[in-house]
Amino acid sequence: MPLWSYECVLDTFTVLAEPNRRQILDLLCDGEVSVGELVEKVGLSQPAVSKHLRVLRESGMVEVRSQGPQRLYRLDPAPLRELDDWLLPYRRRWRGALDLLDDHLAATRPATTPPEGDHT
Repeated sequence: MPLWSYECVLDTFTVLAEPNRRQILDLLCDGEVSVGELVEKVGLSQPAVSKHLRVLRESGMVEVRSQGPQRLYRLDPAPLRELDDWLLPYRRRWRGALDLLDDHLAATRPATTPPEGDHT
């Protein structure tokens, strides 16, 4: 059985389909961020940011902790790792195809000679 589950990958794609959620995840890559900071940086209302954070929390991509009156959010990369595991065979295939293309281009590329007077 693979390390990833089809249902999890599907749910991850559904969550990531929303551009504002991707932007929030990008902001959380550097560490914990408060809702207020996210509101400023994303440019949405506080209720809209909170709604996106709820979806991200329910998907397991984001964790929250309280620090006094503030709630701090941070990235939990586990669901993204499952997505990465699912993408691995596709990356291997593309990498192989791109390596073959690179080899072909190198074999068909004419040899270059330095311009006249360039003796470096």
